[in-house]
Amino acid sequence: MKNKIQLLMASLFVFGFMAVMNTAKAQTSNNNTIQEVQLNKNDAFNEIRNLLMANFDFTNSDYKQGIVNSEVKFDVAENGKIVNVHSKGDCKNVSKEIENVLSKLQYRVDSKKLNNNMIASTYVMPVRVDINNR
Repeated sequence: MKNKIQLLMASLFVFGFMAVMNTAKAQTSNNNTIQEVQLNKNDAFNEIRNLLMANFDFTNSDYKQGIVNSEVKFDVAENGKIVNVHSKGDCKNVSKEIENVLSKLQYRVDSKKLNNNMIASTYVMPVRVDINNR
């Protein structure tokens, strides 16, 4: 009887240890990370770049003069609208303008132009602006 209790306790310990290890493994795996796609100049998002350049207000005097590098992250909703736009870069005013322009665009992304490698939760697009208005 004593051996059966010891065997039962050892089994519970082993199963408990395995459960803890599996939980720890699940928390450190890459399966739960949000996939991002880096956008290049020659991809389906060229239209967004062109619309950003066409609608960007270069006359704001609060912009840092010279070349300003920014990175904009956004999602594409099921209807193709650009949502959850966040930009960061060398000048916070330029980043804010990028966010405003992309958030207010009436443009819809055509899902037919996206290939399987470009379907993601979040898109990252580098933006380089040359401010020479002074």
